Amino acid sequence: MCRILLSIKPEYVERIFNNTKKYEYRRILAKNNVDSIIIYCSYPVKKIVGEFKVKSIIMRTPNTLWKMTQHSAGISKDKFYEYFSGKSMAYAYEIDSVRKYRTHRDLNDFGISFPPRSFIYV
Repeated sequence: MCRILLSIKPEYVERIFNNTKKYEYRRILAKNNVDSIIIYCSYPVKKIVGEFKVKSIIMRTPNTLWKMTQHSAGISKDKFYEYFSGKSMAYAYEIDSVRKYRTHRDLNDFGISFPPRSFIYV
């Protein structure tokens, strides 16, 4: 089991915190089995703002994944299909036990010097 840090756009971070986004979609998965994710809120915030436990990891075709998760996707169908365009497989981390930090933290607090394009093991 391990932790990773993900860059997530501010609009989606807010939806995670208000519990309307229960899945974090990814085009690739970490090789190790992820049990928690640290949230880096991307531009313009550019801070680490919280974390969540991973309840499950779902691997399906984009069509099947959308049908399974659309009720709590936190994104539009168009954005979902745009993100997975050209991909035969789609992945989702199911979000559980969200913790919002009272004080936002810098990347260097975690020994990281630049935001990840995909993810960074922590």
